[in-house]
Amino acid sequence: KLGAGIALAGCGIGTGLAQGPIGAAAVGMIAEDDSKFGLALLFTVLPETIVLFGFLSIYLL
Repeated sequence: KLGAGIALAGCGIGTGLAQGPIGAAAVGMIAEDDSKFGLALLFTVLPETIVLFGFLSIYLL
């Protein structure tokens, strides 16, 4: 169970570090062109899948 907790913590930290610059770039992209909202949303959501993989590893272990 300790390994699963460490895996989830690593996923959360990695996602948190990645989410900031990606979110800032997405907001800048939307400020320049409103029609790219869907693409910006996709880029913002992609790092969150890393946390889902962390939760998946907890349930598989």
